[in-house]
Amino acid sequence: MSGLRDTTAHALGKALRAAARVRGGGSAYPGLAAERIAPGFTARSLTGLPRGVVVISGTNGKTTTTRVVTALLEASGLRVFTNRTGSNFVRGVASQVIADVPVGGRLADRFDVAVLELDEAHAVHFVADVPATYSLLLNVMRDQLDRFGEIDTTARKLAVVAQATTEAIVANRDDPRLVSAVEAAVSRVAWFGHGAALADTFPTDDALYGAVGEAASAEAADVELVDLTDAGAAYAIDGAEHLVPLQLTGAYNALNSAAALSLARQVLGAEADTATLLAALAEVTPAFGRGEKFSVEGSEVEIVLVKNPGGFRLALTSYDPAGTDTAIVINDHHADGRDMSWLWDVDFSSLAPGIALVAGTRSYDMAVRLLYDEVEAAEVAVDLAPAIARFARANPGTPKRIYCTYTAMLEVRRALERYTTMEAL
Repeated sequence: MSGLRDTTAHALGKALRAAARVRGGGSAYPGLAAERIAPGFTARSLTGLPRGVVVISGTNGKTTTTRVVTALLEASGLRVFTNRTGSNFVRGVASQVIADVPVGGRLADRFDVAVLELDEAHAVHFVADVPATYSLLLNVMRDQLDRFGEIDTTARKLAVVAQATTEAIVANRDDPRLVSAVEAAVSRVAWFGHGAALADTFPTDDALYGAVGEAASAEAADVELVDLTDAGAAYAIDGAEHLVPLQLTGAYNALNSAAALSLARQVLGAEADTATLLAALAEVTPAFGRGEKFSVEGSEVEIVLVKNPGGFRLALTSYDPAGTDTAIVINDHHADGRDMSWLWDVDFSSLAPGIALVAGTRSYDMAVRLLYDEVEAAEVAVDLAPAIARFARANPGTPKRIYCTYTAMLEVRRALERYTTMEAL
C-alpha cells in the first residue's frame, strides 16, 4: 500500500475499528471512512496478489460458500485474505484490509489470493475498479425485490461480473439465468451443478413459480452433486464419485460445496489435489448464523437463515421437523427487505400441525400466513429477546430449530447469549 492518503486512511480505520470493537459493532464503518478519505483504497490494497482476486456472488449461499472456498484453498497451502465477517459490500472488504494488514503494509506481502463475498449490486461497482481474476456465480432467485427490482435485473448484474472476470468463471449450469449471464464473457467457464436425480430438490426460480423458463446448460459439470444420503454428499469429479460426510447442514450447502470445489480447482490449477480438497470440505463448519448449532441448557439449538422464497422452501425440505421444537423469526428491517409478501410464496405445510413460536417485527403477519397452511403457532411475540429465551429453555433436551431473516438472526444470537448458557457445538 502506498501514498500518504492511503496510509492516513488506514491509520484512521485502525482507530475506528478499535473504537467500534469497544462499543460492540460497526464492522464496516472503518472501511467506509477509509474509502471516503482515500477513494480507491480497496482497489489499490488488492493490487499485486499472486493468485489474484476471487469474487463470489449470487442470491443465496455467498457467506457459507466463501467460508468453504477459503478452507479449501488454505488446506492446499494458500494464504487467503477474505471478508470473513460476512460484510459483503465494498466497505466491508476495506474494513477487512484495515484489520488484517499493519498500517503501511501491503496485502500482497501477507496473502496469496483474495476470496471475497460480494452483494450482487456492490459486485458490479467492485469489478469496475478491481477486475475479478476468478468469479463464482451461485444462483439467481427472487430476493429483496423492493431493492433489486425484477429478478432479471439481478442476472444482469452478475453478467457484468462475469464479463469483468479475466481468468475463469464458475457458474451454476442448472440456473438458466446464469447460463445466459456468462454467454458474453471472454474467460473460460467451469460449470457446477446437480445430477438429474436431484432436480426436484433444487428447483429453479421459474419452477418454484410454475413458469416455463429457459433450458439449463447441457455442458458437463466440473463438479457435480450426484446424491444426498444420511452419510453425506456424493460428488462426481473427473469421472470418479466421492462421498463426503459434511458438517454443513441442508441440501443447499451440499450444492454450494460443489461450487466451492470447482472454484478451488480453477484457482489451484494443476496443484489441485482432490483428496486434500475433499478432506478439507469434510471439516468445514457452518458460518455465523447459517446452520450454526448451540448447546442451550441441554438442548441443541440450530439457527437457519432464510431470506427469500427459494431459500426458505429449500430449508424446510432439508430438515425433518419431527421431534424438534420449531420457531420462525421474521423482521422487516432494511437488511431483510421491507416487503414481506414473499412469505406467501413458501409452502409451510410440512410444519403442520404447529410450531412453538413465531416472533419478530412481522410476527403476526407470519402467524397469519401459517394458518393458511393449517400451521398454528403456540406463541406469537413481537418482543423477540424474552420470547427466544422462553423457547430455548423449554423442554430441556429437545432439539430446537429457529428459521430467521438476517436481522432476526443477529437478534436471536444476542438473545441466546444474554439469556442462556450458550456453547457452540
